[in-house]
Amino acid sequence: MKRIRVPGSTANLGPGFDVLGLALKATSASQKFSVCLELYVEQLPEGPSVPGKCEIICKGEGAGTFSTACEENLVTKVALYVLRSHGIRGFPSPVRITMVSGIPSCRGLGSSAAAVVAGVMLGNEIGHLNLSKERMFDYCLVVERHPDNVGAACYGGFIGAFMKLQAPPSEPSETLSNSLDEPPKDIASYHQFSLNTDVKMVVIIPDFHLATTDARGRLPQKYSLEDAVFNAQRCSLLPGLLGETPLNPAKISEAMRDRLHQPYRMDLIPGFERVLQTMEHEVYPGLLGVCLSGAGPSILALATSNFERIAEAVCSILREAQDIRYDWQVLEVDHDGATCCDVLS
Repeated sequence: MKRIRVPGSTANLGPGFDVLGLALKATSASQKFSVCLELYVEQLPEGPSVPGKCEIICKGEGAGTFSTACEENLVTKVALYVLRSHGIRGFPSPVRITMVSGIPSCRGLGSSAAAVVAGVMLGNEIGHLNLSKERMFDYCLVVERHPDNVGAACYGGFIGAFMKLQAPPSEPSETLSNSLDEPPKDIASYHQFSLNTDVKMVVIIPDFHLATTDARGRLPQKYSLEDAVFNAQRCSLLPGLLGETPLNPAKISEAMRDRLHQPYRMDLIPGFERVLQTMEHEVYPGLLGVCLSGAGPSILALATSNFERIAEAVCSILREAQDIRYDWQVLEVDHDGATCCDVLS
């Protein structure tokens, strides 16, 4: 039996809109969310009992909302696209795929990017295609065009990425449904940055969903030169500042400010504006900076200590604005990225 494991991720980190990403992992098995997607792929005997030669079992976060139909589940749809582009119609032999998700969906923690990366790896594995990680990255990006999340999920670590193709050849839905073509090569470039090992990610996860498409719909079509320069300056310095020893909280907190996406999404996350205004490193020792995790609604605090105090302070502000449940976890950087290995049945 094969196990495919893909980490969740957080993106943007404030000013790095569609550029910066961090792969995430839980600090212990006892935490509520494992923040990864795992597929267990088991070969089955030939027979009519497996429609489409693929049996899907979903477990974990959001399991009841995921389709168990091969042509509808995002992971297997992506795998079928990869196979189809190599002239393979459907799964070559019957398989049982057990999907175990530890990534809360629609919370800004890279659940869709993880599903796409897992799907590409699944297609590569069952089709015996021997694709390189770089080539799989191309396949991922014609489906999920967020190189920050996809790059982090694929390669692990702290990454920056940009798309080289400004006009993708087709929409992702068309690619999954109809395309027989392989994607272009070298769709994007990425770079892995060093991150000071003291930096941890405190993620505050609200009990409501926010689709990335809805959050993106709030963004303007044009930005002022002043705002573009504001973000470019901070995004350029932030990776270097986060890799320094010793860390400089004052510079990092300033470098995590943003004018391109967070201001337009404030009303989607009640209380977030006040979080930005009140969570300062001078008041909370160990805090480096606060931002949305991806498009939200989860909130990310980078910190080196006092994790519980920081998390509870953010939760308190959010509860005043919206009386719902909030979970929080301290996470580390996942340096492995997406992996595939043999495991015992």
